[in-house]
Amino acid sequence: MKKHWHTLNEQEILKIFSSDLKEGLRADEAQNRYKKYGPNLLSVKKTKSALMRFLSQFNQALVYILLAAIVIKIYLGAYVDAGVIFGVVLLNAIIGFVQENKALNALAALSESLVTMSTVVRSGKKQQIDAKELVVGDIVLLQSGDKVPADMRILASRELQIDESALTGESLPVSKTNTTLPQEVSLADRTNMLYSSTFVTYGTGVGIVVATGDETEIGHISKLLNDATVLDTPLTRKISKFSHLLLLVILFLATVTFAVGLWHGNSWEELFMASIALSVAMIPEGLPAVMTIILAIGVARMAKRNTIIRHLPAVETLGSTTTICSDKTGTLTRNEMTVQELYCANEKFAVTGIGYAPNGEIRQEEQTYDPAKNQTLSELLKAGVLCNDSVLKKIEESWSIEGDPTEGALLVCAKKAALDTDALRSDMPRVDAIPFESQYQYMATLHFDKETNKHIIYIKGSVESITQRCSTFLDTNAKSVPLNKNEVFMQVEVMAEKGLRVLAFARLIIDRAVTLEHENISQNLEFLGLQGMMDPPREEAIVSIKACKTAGINVKMITGDHALTATAIARQMGLIDAAKNKKSAVITGSELTHLKDKEMLASSRNASVFARVTPEQKLRIVEALQKNNEIIAMTGDGVNDAPALRRADIGIAMGITGTEVAKEAADMVLTDDNFASIEAAVEEGRAVLENIIKFIGFILATNLGEGLVIMVAILANVTLPILPVQALWINMTAAVFLGLALAFEPQEPGLMQKPPHAPSAPILRKEMLIRIFLVGIMLLGGSFGLFEFSLTHGASLEEARTVAVNVFAVGESFYLLDSRSLRFSAFQLGLFKNPWIWIGIFCMIGASVALTYLPVMNKMFHTAPISLSDWLNIFAVGVLIYVIVSVEKMIRQRKR
Repeated sequence: MKKHWHTLNEQEILKIFSSDLKEGLRADEAQNRYKKYGPNLLSVKKTKSALMRFLSQFNQALVYILLAAIVIKIYLGAYVDAGVIFGVVLLNAIIGFVQENKALNALAALSESLVTMSTVVRSGKKQQIDAKELVVGDIVLLQSGDKVPADMRILASRELQIDESALTGESLPVSKTNTTLPQEVSLADRTNMLYSSTFVTYGTGVGIVVATGDETEIGHISKLLNDATVLDTPLTRKISKFSHLLLLVILFLATVTFAVGLWHGNSWEELFMASIALSVAMIPEGLPAVMTIILAIGVARMAKRNTIIRHLPAVETLGSTTTICSDKTGTLTRNEMTVQELYCANEKFAVTGIGYAPNGEIRQEEQTYDPAKNQTLSELLKAGVLCNDSVLKKIEESWSIEGDPTEGALLVCAKKAALDTDALRSDMPRVDAIPFESQYQYMATLHFDKETNKHIIYIKGSVESITQRCSTFLDTNAKSVPLNKNEVFMQVEVMAEKGLRVLAFARLIIDRAVTLEHENISQNLEFLGLQGMMDPPREEAIVSIKACKTAGINVKMITGDHALTATAIARQMGLIDAAKNKKSAVITGSELTHLKDKEMLASSRNASVFARVTPEQKLRIVEALQKNNEIIAMTGDGVNDAPALRRADIGIAMGITGTEVAKEAADMVLTDDNFASIEAAVEEGRAVLENIIKFIGFILATNLGEGLVIMVAILANVTLPILPVQALWINMTAAVFLGLALAFEPQEPGLMQKPPHAPSAPILRKEMLIRIFLVGIMLLGGSFGLFEFSLTHGASLEEARTVAVNVFAVGESFYLLDSRSLRFSAFQLGLFKNPWIWIGIFCMIGASVALTYLPVMNKMFHTAPISLSDWLNIFAVGVLIYVIVSVEKMIRQRKR
C-alpha cells in the first residue's frame, strides 16, 4: 500500500485508513491490524549460524597452504611448530569472524533505535503505548523531545520542527506543516511528513501513521544495509590471488622435483622428503602472523591520531584509498553557524572569526570598523540579540550554544562587536513574544527600553516575510527613509551565491505596551538590515584536502544539504575549481534519479559534490565509483549513511555526532569528527601498507632462495644443502626476528606525494620482483657455493649444512637493512631510526649461534659447530648482498 502520502490531504488519508482525527482507531481495529501487519519493528535477515560463519574463514588459499604446512610439520614431528602455525590460522579466522559480524550488529542497533513509547488516540482516549504496537491509521501526538516512532503524515502542527539529520543529512531542524505537496518533491523536502527515528526539537504536532516496521523509510534503509555487499579489502584480494598462484607454483615445482628425481633413479621416499623440503622452504609461514602484527601496530598509531579502527584489515585499505566521499556538516565544516556578512543602510560589512568563540571583529573594506559609531549597525546587532531565545555559554576554554545554532551565531556576532549581551537583555527586558511559525516565517519580541521608556518590537525572519512588512529603513544617520526592496533582494542574491543563509531584521517603536499579535506587525516596520551566516569550513580540513589531492586521492562531498550551500562550501575548500563547469561538478539527488547506469559511472567520476541525496543514492554513488575501479573511503554519521558505509571499501563513522547504527556499520570511527583525521589515517594506512609490502618482499626472497637451493640440488642430483627442518627454522626465525622489525619502520619521506596503489596493480611491483629474484639468486649462490666449498675442504655433511643455513641467517640480516625502502639506502633513512632492526638482527645472530653450538640444537636440527673462517665466508656473502642491492637502488634512482 505504498502511496505518495505527501500528495494527499488530511481527509483523503483518514478515509484510506478508516481513521478519525479525534477518535483515532477503535481498539479492536488496532488489534486486528497488529495481527495482520505485525509489530512496528525491523526484521533481521536470517544468516548462517555462528559456527558456519567461523568455519568459512578457513576457506582461503593461503590458509590451505598453511594447513598443508601443519600436516607436513606433524609428519616431521615438529609438533610445536605445527601448533604455532595453527595458532596463526586460528587468529586470522577469529579476525575474519568478527569482521563478518559487523552487519548483524548494525542491524541490531538499527532495530533497537525503534524502541520507544508513543502517545496515541484510540477509541477517543489518549494513551501511552510501546511504539512497537503502533499500526497504520493510528493517530499519534508529538511534542518537543519525542522520537518519531513511525512514518506519519502530519494532520496538524504548531511550530513543529524536526531534526532529520540522521535520515536526510539536513544539518538544521526542518519546519513541518500539513500543507499538501507535489509528487516530485524529494524526501528531504517533504515538510508534511514525519519519518521514524527522527526527533522533535520544537513545537507540537499530530500525525497519522502511514507505515510501520520494514515499510518505513528507516526500514527501507535496513533492507539496503542487509543487502549491501561487504567487499574484501584491496590487500586481501591481492593476497588471495597471490596465495592461489603460490599454491600452484609450489605444487608444480614439487611435482617437477619429484619427476626429475625419479628420472635420476632416486627412491620415492627420498624424493618425497625432498618435495616436502621444497614445500616447507617456499611456504611463507610467518606471513599471516606478521601481517596481523603490522596491522595491529598501525591501529595503535592511528589511535593516537583520533582514529579508532574497528576491523584490522581497514588499516591497509586506507593506504590504498583512491577516493574519499565525505559528509559536509561537522566533517568538512565546523557544525557551528557563524555570521560572516552584515548589510545595513546600503553598506556591507565583513565579520571575521569562525565558530562559537566570540573572537573576531567587524571589518569594512579590509579595515577594522567600530560598530559603536554606526547607530544603524548597532540596532541590527541588538535585534539579533533581543529577538533570540538561545544562550551562549563558556565552559572552561570552549564555547557552546544552548538553543538554535542560527540564533547562537547572532549572539556571537554581537559579542564580536563588543556588545554586552547580558546587559542589553537586562536593560531591555522582554515583555511579550511571537515564536517562529513556519506559515509566517518570522519571530517577533516586544521589549521595554528602560533608557527611553519606550517599547520596541524586534522581528527577524526570512527576507520575503520581513520586507513585505517594511516601508522604510534606517540610513547611515539612523534616519527613517523609504525602503528600496530591489536593492535588498540584490544583496540577498549576492550572499546566497556565497552559500550564506540570510536573515532579515526590522523594528517598530511604539509608545505603550500591547499584546503582541501578528496584526501589530503586519505593516510600517523599519527595515534594519541583513545578517548572512554559514557553517564555515574547518581550516585544517582545507589543508587536508589539498594534501589528499597531492597524494593522488580524490575528495567528493556527499551531503543532504541544498546544492547552493554545498557548492559554496566546496569552492572554499578547493573541491571545485572556480573555472570548473558547475553542471558537471555538482549533481543533485533529483538529477541522479534520472541517470542511467552508464551515465552514473561518468557522473560519479566527474562530479565533486552530490547534494540533496537519499540513502539509496549514496549507496549508488559508492557502487558506481567502485565500478570505476576506485577504492572508496566513505564517511557518515546518520542512519541514512549506514548502507553506503558498509558497502564502501572502508566506512568511516563520526565518533561524536555519529549514530550507533553508523558506527556499527563502519570499519573506522573518528573521535574528533574531523576530516583532517581521515587524511592522517590515510597517511598511517599508507605507511602500514608499505611495511606489509616490504615484509612480503623480504620474506619471499628468503623462500625463493631456499626453494632454488633445494631444486638445484635435485636437478643436479647432489645432496640437499638444507633439510626440511632446517628450512622451517630459517622461515620462522627470519619472519619473527627480522621481518617483524619492518612492522615498526617509520614512514618514508614523500609518502603523501605519491599516488595510491592502483587497485588493479599487483601486490608486488616490477622493481620489487626484480629485487626478490636478485636476492634469491645471491642466497642460492652463497649457500650452495659455501656448502660445496665446505665439503671439498673436509667438512662433515652436518657442518656444511650448518654453513648453508647460516648463509641464509646472515644474508637475510644484511638484506633487512636494504628492505627498509625500495628507493632509499639505510644511511639515507637513518641507521638507527628504527632500533627494532638492530634488535632483530642481534636476535637472529644469537639464534644462529645457538643453532650452531648448542648440543640440543645440533641434535634437533642436524647441525654442527663451524670454524671462524666459515663465519668470515658467511659474513662476506652477507656484505656482498647488501652492496649489490644498494648499487641496484642507486642505479634505479638515477634513472628516475
